Amino acid sequence: MTTVILLRHGRTTANTAGVLAGWTPGVQLDEAGQAQVQAVAQRLAGVPLAAVVSSPLERCRQTAGAVVADRDLELQTDDRLGEARYGDWTGRPIKELAKEPLWKVVQQHPSAAVFPGPEGEGLAQTQARAVAAVREWNVKLGPDAVWLACSHGDVIKAVLADAFGMHLDAFQRIVVDPASISVVTYTDTRPFVARVNDTGGDVAALIPPKKKRGRRRPSSDAVVGGGAGSGAA
Repeated sequence: MTTVILLRHGRTTANTAGVLAGWTPGVQLDEAGQAQVQAVAQRLAGVPLAAVVSSPLERCRQTAGAVVADRDLELQTDDRLGEARYGDWTGRPIKELAKEPLWKVVQQHPSAAVFPGPEGEGLAQTQARAVAAVREWNVKLGPDAVWLACSHGDVIKAVLADAFGMHLDAFQRIVVDPASISVVTYTDTRPFVARVNDTGGDVAALIPPKKKRGRRRPSSDAVVGGGAGSGAA
């Protein structure tokens, strides 16, 4: 089973200004965001990571950089984990965008939402590329890997919706806060969503158990009745 930790970047100046940053260059973490990413890097310090892969945008590279700072890992980037391409909406205040007819589509029927302008893409495209990226990295890193993908709110929500087996039209029900982690384990037949929007929980359960000779490969079956939890002996 391959486990991916989906880490949203820390709070940015655009977040506090109420502006849709998109792919705008130069958007940095603010002071609170810098503190958030140091805290999450400390939380994850004991989790062995096979790779740390980031959106190419600065706010994600700053966030992921804190995670790899004391590790013998090279930060890698993947454009497919980049923010949704909001086209002509990029850089505009959220309060203005909320008055646009497309806003209701984004909220109520996001699978049909295509952002305006030559650089705009559909949210369905965003989901397809992000899910493809996660699954390709899973194959590349192998079935026993735990790795981290640093991305953006809408992108992580889209990946989680796919993992939940939810239609994209329901993805606005998912909340992904700055510097939160969400965790998905992928098996041969299905993903299991272990955490969503975790901003302070213990992460010991993410550390893979030591391999034992003759140990059976984990099953893809769900536990009937819910099981005893990851802390069970």
